[in-house]
Amino acid sequence: MWQALRNELHPHGLEVVTVGMDTAGAEACRHFIEAAKPEHPSLIDANHVVASQFGIINIPNSVWIDEDGMIVRPAEAAPAPPSIDVPRTNPFEGMTEFPDRAQAIMAEAVNIESDPAAYEAALRDWVTNGAESVYALSADQVIERSQPRSADTSTGAAHFAMAAHLEQAGKHDAAVPHFRQAHQLVPDNFAYRRQAWSLEPGGEGAFARFWQGPQDGNEEAWPYDSEWVSDVQAMGAANYYPKFTP
Repeated sequence: MWQALRNELHPHGLEVVTVGMDTAGAEACRHFIEAAKPEHPSLIDANHVVASQFGIINIPNSVWIDEDGMIVRPAEAAPAPPSIDVPRTNPFEGMTEFPDRAQAIMAEAVNIESDPAAYEAALRDWVTNGAESVYALSADQVIERSQPRSADTSTGAAHFAMAAHLEQAGKHDAAVPHFRQAHQLVPDNFAYRRQAWSLEPGGEGAFARFWQGPQDGNEEAWPYDSEWVSDVQAMGAANYYPKFTP
């Protein structure tokens, strides 16, 4: 979907750069990148540097950067453009029955609210009008909208970085306490939570890892105080993404 919009608007100056943030590295993202066949830069950030630098706490998020390298919209939810008519892949293809957890996730996912039409219209306006677009924010507005970095946020980031380092060194059990600390210190960061959940044993392949969480019979072994379904139920699916603010 983003590939099609990028190809349409690329002659007018838009470039899309997608970044897969996954401590597991290239193999965790390979399935999705190869399926999309991107013509735009498609990067992998195993250490979540992009998230740390730009204040990304959930996915999909975007940051608008102008031709002078200045941020004109800080991190915000970026729903896929609805106007682009491209074939959708079916992640359930070949499955004869759906695991209970998959059904629970989809039951919440359908209630997540976003405004893809408004976001796409804003993006198109920016491509057309550049700095004159009403959606291109001033430097002061960008700073005002950016997430503040409190002491807890900084400490949580340090714990997350340590957890990622230990995971990449093959020391999963040592990484878990640092993931837990990151979750507790920065509770609104779904990127931190999702990353830790996906690294737990039990899923085979990138798609299976998405469903990871406590399964029937292994609830006591789940090392975290949170998981996607119960978290979204607690906050309300309608609050999963902040509303788009022009």
